[in-house]
Amino acid sequence: MAPALWLLLLLAPGLATSKSGTFTVDYENNCFSKDDSCFRYISGSIHYFRVPHIYWKDRLQKMYMAGLNTIQVYVAWNYHETNPGEYDFSKAKDIEYFLNLAQEIGLFVILRPGPYICAEWDLGGLPAWLLQNSTISLRSSDPDYLAAVDRWFAVLLPKMKPLMYQNGGPIISFQVENEYGSYFTCDYNYLRHLREVMRKFLGDDVLLFTTDGNQLQELKCGTLQGLYSTVDFGTTDDVNASFRIQRQFEPEGPLVNSEFYVGWLDYWGVEHSVVPIENATRMLEELLQLGANVNMYMFEGGTNFGYWNGADYNTKYRPITTSYDYNAPLSEAGDPTQKFYALRDVISKFRAIPLGPVPPPTVKFAYGTVRMTKFGALLDFLNVLSPRGAVNSTYPLTFEQMQQYYGFMLYRTQLPHSVEKALPLKPELNGMHDRGYVLVNGIYQGVLERDNVHVLNITGSKGDLLDIVVENMGRINFGSCLLDLKGLVRNVTLASTILTDWSMFPLAIDDIIKNGWPHSGQQEDVNSVDQGPAFYYGTFQSAKAHDTYVRLQGWAKGQIWINGFNVGRYWPERGPQETLYVPKNILNVNSLNKVTVLELERGPAKPSVVFQDHAILTSKG
Repeated sequence: MAPALWLLLLLAPGLATSKSGTFTVDYENNCFSKDDSCFRYISGSIHYFRVPHIYWKDRLQKMYMAGLNTIQVYVAWNYHETNPGEYDFSKAKDIEYFLNLAQEIGLFVILRPGPYICAEWDLGGLPAWLLQNSTISLRSSDPDYLAAVDRWFAVLLPKMKPLMYQNGGPIISFQVENEYGSYFTCDYNYLRHLREVMRKFLGDDVLLFTTDGNQLQELKCGTLQGLYSTVDFGTTDDVNASFRIQRQFEPEGPLVNSEFYVGWLDYWGVEHSVVPIENATRMLEELLQLGANVNMYMFEGGTNFGYWNGADYNTKYRPITTSYDYNAPLSEAGDPTQKFYALRDVISKFRAIPLGPVPPPTVKFAYGTVRMTKFGALLDFLNVLSPRGAVNSTYPLTFEQMQQYYGFMLYRTQLPHSVEKALPLKPELNGMHDRGYVLVNGIYQGVLERDNVHVLNITGSKGDLLDIVVENMGRINFGSCLLDLKGLVRNVTLASTILTDWSMFPLAIDDIIKNGWPHSGQQEDVNSVDQGPAFYYGTFQSAKAHDTYVRLQGWAKGQIWINGFNVGRYWPERGPQETLYVPKNILNVNSLNKVTVLELERGPAKPSVVFQDHAILTSKG
């Protein structure tokens, strides 16, 4: 269809009204058909699970004011079913409320319910408890996997059906799986099963589609009859060549780039990713001139609060930062950037931009320096932090076997003999998943790190306690290595001796801190520079609650909580992230704000953190 005709079709902003209608593929006119008229979406991705729920409306309004008529939304299964059969759709997890907000604002929704979503999210959105079955074949027609998926979809999809456009809601289409052609199983029976389950719960008139990369092999394994095939690609790819690949699978129908990468993610220890504005605007205009439907990934990135970040694995394990800023048009804190306005200018050439000002950036406030007090070493509070106590085993058990799906676990054994001359401590076959902090009789020895530090030389006497605090740094979310168990996943050797008789202590750190610890049991200030995992605490007051950023300059690596909320991981020694976003909804106005830090390696001699009014995402440390 000629660009001029598209311009006429798209001049008026579309409203996601509450009237029921039809949404299909018009193969004759190579477009989507909404209520029997050609429709093109200009969309942006936003993840409700990465944005504080008090800001959902703010972010959606800004996306609407950018000229978008649609948003694209993943559903993170593991965010809602953290334990088998226990479902949570309340407050920050109320996806129905989020989707209704989108409709109120005037946005249609492309829903991507997975069950696998990638998204740089832990295990690609799949629940970690699936890995209790160590032989499970994820993303396949494995009966155990399908049974779990079916139970989940039987809960989720009935909630989504009333929100379909055909039923007066905002959802115009549903994606089946996600970039399945990039996964090694290539199991068409799995895709067929998902197709039938989704049609069972959503009806035969639902528009189902797939998304894959712009390579022929990816679409061969990722597509299926009855599912409309789309592609994704970024600013360095060739638009026409990419759509020629789509046309091999969909000779007629709309051109669709389901993930047009206007930004990119960050890894710890790698430069902050930047997609130049001119590259994004140039290709967006090219896509729209072709009459293509486009979703910009991401339009608002957000934050991997807590332990939710994922990881990639190519030649080595690469965990993703707490910030999911993504160099997106809306910053991590939801502020319009230069890229936002530049893309808005391009969109204005193809459809009318809503009248009125774009909502302004949220207020940021520099609360200043907060002095931190060392509370004590992690090992000193094992009875508090591990209320379940130890589980004993001849050989190490994984996090999943211990049902400790996130965070930290302590592995303890004794040296089998005296080691006067240093001997190598080594997890076999790169079996440290992901980072281990080693102590002998409470004295810190150093770090073992997956794909990076395989051996640590230690000394000690027979019977000395060997403690390894293991950190799960995020499960792999993409590629063939999804079966990413955590902890000591192989035996540990001291020289040639396999160490046995382990005690595993699951650490319930988050639950304990939510209940007021360590502030409820304050000790005297200890300003030593002792190394190893240790807790610090501090407080500050605020007359008003505003968004802010916390910087831990001089610290090594660890986790920070504010008022019991797990803000996320910090690692300034690696970078590129040097500040963590702190949304105002976690701050107290009429009472003290309590800051808790778990420093894993070494705290500064004069420990403090600084709350400032701007983010720092720069080069690696």
